[in-house]
Amino acid sequence: MIGALLTLILYILIFGLVWWLVQYLLGLFPLPDPAPRVIQAILAIILVIFLIGVVASLFGAADVGLPVMRFR
Repeated sequence: MIGALLTLILYILIFGLVWWLVQYLLGLFPLPDPAPRVIQAILAIILVIFLIGVVASLFGAADVGLPVMRFR
């Protein structure tokens, strides 16, 4: 259980860093109007799907197709 929580925290930190980096780069390189919204929407969808998979594996789903790091 503790290993799963550490994995969840690690994934949240990694995705937070990726989210920040995308936001920073979108501010640094201005794109035409629909492009930043599409990029943010795609990133948000990927983030939500991945976190649902991590939480499902935390609650004992057999195989959700996510890479799992084992902390023992």
